Amino acid sequence: MNKKVAFYTLGCKLNFSETSSISRMFEDRGYEKVDFQANPDIFIINTCSVTENADKKCKKVVKEAKKINPDAFVTIIGCYAQLKPKEISEIKGVDAVLGAAEKFQLIDKLDGFTKKDKPQVLASDIKEAKSFNNAFSINDRTRTFLKVQDGCNYHCAFCTIPLARGKSRSDTIENILKSAKQIASEDVKEIVLTGVNTGDFGIQDGKRKERFVDLVKELDNVEGIERFRISSIEPNLLTNEIIEFVSQSKRFVPHFHVPLQSGSNKILRKMRRRYLRELYEDRVVKIKQLMPQCCIGVDVIVGFPGETDEDFLDTYHFLKELPVSYLHVFTYSERPNTDADEMDEVVPMKVRNERSKMLRSLSEKKKRAFYEENLGREEVVLFEKDIHDGLMEGFTDNYVRVVAKYDPILINELKKVKLSNLNAEGLMEVTEVETEVLQH
Repeated sequence: MNKKVAFYTLGCKLNFSETSSISRMFEDRGYEKVDFQANPDIFIINTCSVTENADKKCKKVVKEAKKINPDAFVTIIGCYAQLKPKEISEIKGVDAVLGAAEKFQLIDKLDGFTKKDKPQVLASDIKEAKSFNNAFSINDRTRTFLKVQDGCNYHCAFCTIPLARGKSRSDTIENILKSAKQIASEDVKEIVLTGVNTGDFGIQDGKRKERFVDLVKELDNVEGIERFRISSIEPNLLTNEIIEFVSQSKRFVPHFHVPLQSGSNKILRKMRRRYLRELYEDRVVKIKQLMPQCCIGVDVIVGFPGETDEDFLDTYHFLKELPVSYLHVFTYSERPNTDADEMDEVVPMKVRNERSKMLRSLSEKKKRAFYEENLGREEVVLFEKDIHDGLMEGFTDNYVRVVAKYDPILINELKKVKLSNLNAEGLMEVTEVETEVLQH
């Protein structure tokens, strides 16, 4: 009887794309992919390690897996596995830990998933993670996450990602176009381009050979995909050429997620970011000039070492005045082997939490204001598979989340709607859903 395998993914869109690709490898080898609760023989847990909380989540998932099947083979992969392989191997119930260079070969490396006397640790030095492994998600959601880049050559003071994923490297435009066409053949309507440092696309064999803007231009001509979305792009890599092309493209949507991390130039320098707030503001202004209805998301970290009340208020007021649409707020947490972990002027956790709460409140106000700007507009929505309380959800091209009465015919379809009002949860309710399917 074929062994059953279940997957659990922590962290970013990139992890989801890689989990999906690894799961297809198992299915190609005759394994049966099942839900986490379906008493699988093998658990594969793909981990994140951006924050301390992600590490704790990994331990909790292992514990739950062993409750479901005490005899199952538990394998840990992902960023946490690369950073702390020995520590993970000591978690009760873990049978194998694979690093960044090994995770795409885990079926061969683990040879039938037979338990050994002690956990297997297969994690080489991160310098060995040199190859680019193609990955994209399929059948998990209406949208597909397509990995175009991996690793990072930036060494921000707070970040462990270069230690967990290695140097920047990319697929080729030719290969990505093949993947996009394959995804289109699966009746997927939207692709989200993802990577560790997506805008740094183009490095192959240690040398820059292609440009991200050229990838965007080529993908814009792929038939069968209605929407492309850029998951996240650094402000110093978001060029005028990219913004201008997206503003008049056929398929790239008016939505950018641009990490800021701090609105204080002093803190940006301490973080070793590659821009100052003036450049960030310039990028936002440029986007809004060309695409007034564009959605702009922001990553921001509070409580970085040395962040005074004045520095935080610089960030708060900077974001308050910028025409951005929502914030992803991260409370700074100490990560071993980063320069920030050695810095003085540690911000007390209570203060970090207070600042985080203030920015999350600002985010809610920003998001509501953005949604209110869109009231009364006619927009095209791609309806998702998720159904709650008789309602289905979807997103406009500029990332307004909408709800409508459930209709199975609408799932994975692009429909023109009128954005009518905001409900008590702050979601956009729609009326006048057209029956005609919209396509390029």
